[in-house]
Amino acid sequence: MLLCVTASHKTASFDMLERLSRTPDDVAPNLLRLASCVQGAVVLSTCNRFEAYIEVDEPVTAAGAVGVEAVLEAIEESTGIPSADLDGAYDVHSGRRVAEHLFSVASGLESVVPGEGEIAGQVRRALTSARKEGTTSPELERLFQRASQAQRKVKNVTALGRAGRSLVRLSLELADSRIADWSAESVLLVGTGAYAAVTLATLRERGATDISVYSPSGRAEFFAKKHGLTAVADDDYARIASRSSLLITCTNAAEEPVLGPEHLQAPTGPVAVGCPIGATASQLVIDLGMPRNVDPAVAQLEGVALLDLETIRLHAPLEELQATDAARTVVRDAADTFNVVGDRQSVTPAVVAFRSHIFALMEAEIDRARARGDEDGRVEQAMRHLAGVLTHTPTTRAHELAADGRGADFVAALETIYGIRPAAEGAGEQASTA
Repeated sequence: MLLCVTASHKTASFDMLERLSRTPDDVAPNLLRLASCVQGAVVLSTCNRFEAYIEVDEPVTAAGAVGVEAVLEAIEESTGIPSADLDGAYDVHSGRRVAEHLFSVASGLESVVPGEGEIAGQVRRALTSARKEGTTSPELERLFQRASQAQRKVKNVTALGRAGRSLVRLSLELADSRIADWSAESVLLVGTGAYAAVTLATLRERGATDISVYSPSGRAEFFAKKHGLTAVADDDYARIASRSSLLITCTNAAEEPVLGPEHLQAPTGPVAVGCPIGATASQLVIDLGMPRNVDPAVAQLEGVALLDLETIRLHAPLEELQATDAARTVVRDAADTFNVVGDRQSVTPAVVAFRSHIFALMEAEIDRARARGDEDGRVEQAMRHLAGVLTHTPTTRAHELAADGRGADFVAALETIYGIRPAAEGAGEQASTA
């Protein structure tokens, strides 16, 4: 059984999401260690959501409840957040609902800004991370691979991708009301990851040219050389920060804020004639980091405005309903297909066991017929035809029941009538009383 425990901007406070975003990489391994019934785990952690996808061994009594408890325990062990603090901050999806939820997430339908594209890459990286940690499972592999396929189809056949905007683009649109001429801005970009690259491209689209980059992890030189920027050294960080009119932070290299009042109040040194920044010039700080990159205290400084993820979320535009409706139809269809294929796979061991049982009886009768003198093979031919007829309808019915989510009915009937129990690994073995 698949299970998803999800905390997002729809269920949890910004502060709780920030605490969850500090989650170490050992949550998934802890899940497998804490509960033997958990067969696989993939953790998706972004700036606006924390989700644990797990596969639970269904025969376990109350497997769903055991799985949720294991997730909460793993979070507490890895982050120090007590399970009680998470009450009301998360939702649980199980069974057939898991695929539709993940496909919606990967397609950007559950994002702060519907249609934003960054989440698709984050979903792929979550699976890659689980592979490296050895925590994934065949069914979770199939789930996440199909999620990427659904996301690409949503992007290709609907207008959602064109209508949706990323957090970066939305934040800069919100900044437009304060910025008359982007080419006159002195911009400091803090961070060198994927968000930084998206931010840089969006800044240049708007006409920004005076852009410097600083990296708490020491990667500024490489990023600057690659993108034609000015790299800022550690010793110059505070001075450049205090002289910049627009500062955008988007780094996950540090758990503590990398920009605070001490940086913006640092001595500026000599200012060139014509420079847009002076001792009393206003500054706009955009914090796209999670955990937050900027000390909230900077908002109390005179002449400084802070735009963080919580504020951006409040200003997120309403999605274009037509595009979103079309995208959700694609997602539902993809989820239905995923579940039907899974159900058919789940009933396959039972079908194999049933057919093996019937054909074993057939072979035994053919051997007896040969012993009694069936030299021309007519009895054998008739027996093989009869076996095919006898197995056709039950096989077809098994797949029909599986498509309706009732594969367990076929398995139960098989055991009741024939005493056949499909092998756990689906190898086609069976225990039969016949």
